[in-house]
Amino acid sequence: MYEKLGIRKSVYDYGERICRDLKDRFEAIDLVAEYNQLKILDAFHRERVSEACLSGSSGYGYNDIGRDTLEKVYAGVFKTEDALVRPQITCGTHALALALMSNLRPGDELLSAAGKPYDTLEEVIGIRPSKGSLREYGITYAQADLKSDGGFDFDAISSKINERTRLVTIQRSKGYETRRTLSVKAIGEAIAFIKKIRPDILVMVDNCYGEFVEREEPSEYGADMIVGSLIKNPGGGLAPIGGYICGKKECVENAAYRLTSPGLGKEVGASLGILPSFYQGLFLSPVVTASALKGAVFAANVYEKLGFSVLPDGREDRHDIIQAITFNDPKALIAFCKGIQAAAPVDSFVTPEPWAMPGYDSDVIMAAGNFISGSSIELSADGPLKPPYSVYFQGGLTFPHVKYGILNSLEYLLREGMVFEDNLYS
Repeated sequence: MYEKLGIRKSVYDYGERICRDLKDRFEAIDLVAEYNQLKILDAFHRERVSEACLSGSSGYGYNDIGRDTLEKVYAGVFKTEDALVRPQITCGTHALALALMSNLRPGDELLSAAGKPYDTLEEVIGIRPSKGSLREYGITYAQADLKSDGGFDFDAISSKINERTRLVTIQRSKGYETRRTLSVKAIGEAIAFIKKIRPDILVMVDNCYGEFVEREEPSEYGADMIVGSLIKNPGGGLAPIGGYICGKKECVENAAYRLTSPGLGKEVGASLGILPSFYQGLFLSPVVTASALKGAVFAANVYEKLGFSVLPDGREDRHDIIQAITFNDPKALIAFCKGIQAAAPVDSFVTPEPWAMPGYDSDVIMAAGNFISGSSIELSADGPLKPPYSVYFQGGLTFPHVKYGILNSLEYLLREGMVFEDNLYS
């Protein structure tokens, strides 16, 4: 079947050798998935999820038992006081913007404790001018860069905190930066440090791509809010849209009033028949996340052994599902994405091309032939067309699909002369 799908024997054998070496790593990933699966099941039982919860609502959405129960389940899973989980939250950037805009006021200052935020947040904050940004509302911004080793710079954080600092944001994953993803433990240490300086400062963690990779979440280490997208890890590949904000009750209520209207908050917002995919997606998410995580580990080892720079490397611990591979050549970046696209179940015949994607400061190439548009818990890869020409690979609903996708990306690099077949035997 691999040969039928275009994988030559030398590439297949190379992949098999790597898989055999990763047996213990994969077993450890499965143990974390088992723990998180039981954690989610416990929340389902505790909140008495019933068939009635799957029915949904229309119109105003008053008394939507399924929507309200789902939010209690999320709060239970992430061990927070409250949760907002809605299809009306359109994406991860929207969820982050909602959390920020609802909990900051004119005259406040936002501090990023993990360096430059993800590209799409630059316009939300006003680093790049945009209509409706925090900057337009008189909210200022400060930034404490990470240290050269990727850890928090506590001296820099301390020096940036002032009397106007209202909220500190921490981005768990790397975005389009060549830095290491932050572990839950490291984030917890930063939160404790910030709270020691000023207990009233809110700490928000961008949890995208990190859910269920570890046994614990940043909310268990003092984060006032954790925020993410349902078309990433917690949607399990089934949620067709949506985002979540889990955290302190007041923070979540502020977000709900901003999402809907003052005086309405969480009471409105019809679920429109979408709840079965939200519930089932969350239920499946630990196993789906484990498949994506195994794929990231596999990809790191495949390309590291061929001499490419990878982050994380093939041996270190993982804290999200993203794998960065640096090619230092735009042709190699494009070839990789073409191979991933050709391995997709949907639009495999389409050729991805770089384009000026909204919210980014350079052309971006994206490979994503997914059942749900833009779903990055499904097999996907993307990267900005600028030095050092790194690709950011993530997702995969099943490990066999991720494995094939990575082998196919290698096939495309071989065809373009970016890798030589002799390298597979060295």
